[in-house]
Amino acid sequence: QVQLVESGGGLVQPGGSLRLSCAASGFTFSTYTMTWYRQAPGKERELVARIGLDSGSTNYPDSVKGRFTISRDNAKKTVTLQMNSLKAEDTAVYYCKAARNENSYWGQGTQVTVSS
Repeated sequence: QVQLVESGGGLVQPGGSLRLSCAASGFTFSTYTMTWYRQAPGKERELVARIGLDSGSTNYPDSVKGRFTISRDNAKKTVTLQMNSLKAEDTAVYYCKAARNENSYWGQGTQVTVSS
């Protein structure tokens, strides 16, 4: 059974940090590209960070570049998103996604709220 379970969300003040984790099971994790997305109320889901199979390739949109860092541990089957200098506009539900060719899997999401 395929599972992606996100954790680490919560309430943080502007300028603070959070570390999200996504634990994978039920598929060959090391062969899947891993991506973090987020969706704020009333907005479309957007890509936040992507990492290739061997961590050699990462991609970020300008909105989070320099503040967010994605990493993966293929031995532990986890992908992590370190988020620093958080802003109110980073408030959203964060999802991890695994993708390989036509196959893709999503986690259930974890809420991140940035507010004073």
